[in-house]
Amino acid sequence: MAADQSPHPAHSLSEAVFELVLQVPDSAERALERPGERAQHIAKTAARAASVLSASLSLPPGFLGWFTVLPELLGVWRLQAQMVSDIATVYGRHHALGREQMLYCLFKHVSAQLFRDVVVRIGERALVRKASLKVLQSLVQQLGLQISKRMLGRSASRFVPLLGAVGVGAYAYFDTLQVARNAVELFERDTIIIEAQEQ
Repeated sequence: MAADQSPHPAHSLSEAVFELVLQVPDSAERALERPGERAQHIAKTAARAASVLSASLSLPPGFLGWFTVLPELLGVWRLQAQMVSDIATVYGRHHALGREQMLYCLFKHVSAQLFRDVVVRIGERALVRKASLKVLQSLVQQLGLQISKRMLGRSASRFVPLLGAVGVGAYAYFDTLQVARNAVELFERDTIIIEAQEQ
């Protein structure tokens, strides 16, 4: 019998996250003097869209629902990445938005410990250490493991038709609002970029 060629879920997730942060989305927003209200509107709009997307993709019952887990996550992450880009823009920080800040905003609430050496908040400033590709890949691999553990817990709800979809949609809504909070907390501060050292 041929060996199973399917990659480990954590590996697939890591690759998806890595691809996601390599290209920061453009934004149609503009910098504002008082960005807080607009950022809140952007966050709520993205949270509603993420909720609808997640709930819709989790409707297939039983084992069919397993096949929609990764597309759901990717769809939500893309929505969240666009939201982060838009929030950075209204705060006038889009020019400084790199893959490190994107990773931090999207996943800091998943594991703050992983980001302790990437983004450091000091008073009204944020120090962002640019990561080499090697460091970035290591960080993303660790994130993949953390996310896959969460994913296994959430996937059980897909065996409960409709009720599971409501729960998954609610999770995506509040997760997106948390990403927005991460972004606002970062972009309302002056940012100092520290160049990566050779690894």
